[in-house]
Amino acid sequence: MNKYIGIAGTNYSKSLNAKMLNFIKKHFAAQADIELLDISQWPLFSKVDANLVPEAVLKASQKIKQADGVIFATPEYDHSVPAVLMNALAWLSYLDQPFNAKPVLITGVSYGALGTSRAQEHLRKILNAPELGAKLMESQEFLVGRGFQTVAENGQLEASLLKELDQQFSAFETFVAAVKKEGDQ
Repeated sequence: MNKYIGIAGTNYSKSLNAKMLNFIKKHFAAQADIELLDISQWPLFSKVDANLVPEAVLKASQKIKQADGVIFATPEYDHSVPAVLMNALAWLSYLDQPFNAKPVLITGVSYGALGTSRAQEHLRKILNAPELGAKLMESQEFLVGRGFQTVAENGQLEASLLKELDQQFSAFETFVAAVKKEGDQ
């Protein structure tokens, strides 16, 4: 069973993205162990000595390194990722590179019709930076638009979206296996 880290790119306590990520954790519990990291209380990034990096950042970095992959659920704010997610990525790329060659699945819920398409594209570019170096599945997006209509209070998705999520997760598991095999060579 693969172990994944889930990161909701938000600090909003009623976030649909956090709810969806919790749902993903429960829905795929028989297939994968998904641990959710809370980045909402991390301090603002600033360059500090290595011994002054926040403990939460160091622990998160170790968990990401040990995981088989990472699942992001990001909202879209002004056609980009939220500041709290940018902050977390800045901390995680500062002294360490836990995302280096790490398979990543990007998801997201928004209130608009386009889902989080622009935020996901932006996140892809960020994760592709040399300081992060994540492994991204080509042409794989899980976009949920009109979140208030398509995501229930408990994070449950409507049937058509759930089918799409199942397909995306299956593709991600295949991708993770291929990355592992590539690393063994």
